[in-house]
Amino acid sequence: MSEDRTIEKVKNCECWPSLRKQVIEYFHTCHRCQKANRSKGKKFGLMIHIQEPKSPWEVVHMDWVTAFPPSGDKGYNSCLVIVDRYSKTLIFLPCHKDETAMETALLLWSRVNSHTGLFRNIISDRDPKFTSALWTNLHRLFGTNLSFYTAFHPEKNGLAERMIQTLEAMIRRFCANGLEFKESDGFTHYWCTLIPALELAYKTSVHYSTGQTPSMLKKGWNPRLSADTLSKDLIEIHPTASTFKMILDKVKHHAKQSMNDAVDYSKQKWDKSHKVPDFKVGDLVLVSTLNFNNITGPKKLKDSYV
Repeated sequence: MSEDRTIEKVKNCECWPSLRKQVIEYFHTCHRCQKANRSKGKKFGLMIHIQEPKSPWEVVHMDWVTAFPPSGDKGYNSCLVIVDRYSKTLIFLPCHKDETAMETALLLWSRVNSHTGLFRNIISDRDPKFTSALWTNLHRLFGTNLSFYTAFHPEKNGLAERMIQTLEAMIRRFCANGLEFKESDGFTHYWCTLIPALELAYKTSVHYSTGQTPSMLKKGWNPRLSADTLSKDLIEIHPTASTFKMILDKVKHHAKQSMNDAVDYSKQKWDKSHKVPDFKVGDLVLVSTLNFNNITGPKKLKDSYV
């Protein structure tokens, strides 16, 4: 029953000057109503964005994408996605779902850190591999900060989550429904063999938040692609030493401004649908049961808050 309906019902029986005010006050203080009703207002919490890094491979986002069919000679069925927050460069590492923290650390070292150096900050979920004692102690020795986001709140690792969606969409387009395709001579392309081509395609594509390609931000030039051979007037890919620094500084300045604009836009868009909570330390509050799994009884009849 809404406030207005209750007010009308009370008016049919009794009426006094402060009727409406008292009914509304009762609605807002009724403990049973607060537990049973669902919240329809704006969500609490304004956006607090992560401090943007100043150079490539300082801050990375990391996540797993699983449920792939076994691929290649080694039967890879998962992929570790690593995204550089600065340049938006991404790395896909085919692997196995049941790999241990040690195997994941060795994979990361041999395929990524040996080329990029050590990270300052890794943003990830609370996967058992990422929260294990080995992984934690290893990165403490490396001087790498591990930032974990809260369960059911993946917004902090949104960059990696978005890359996973991109990866899945690209693989579906490459491999159709069966995640593999065969040429006339019988050669089979598995999804894991397409990863290098997908990485190159992404690294040479302009990212919306920076206005530049990841390769341009990372190296200062774009790799030569097969499409470049179709042009009669080939452009010199590697700039001369005298102009390299000027080009790179200009590109980085433009990218930084673009990233700041993108962050400001995201914050404004988020804050429009959220509000600052007026809770104070010591206040009693109700907690949503949306993600509770230990409440017995029919789900449809459980309280929205406890």
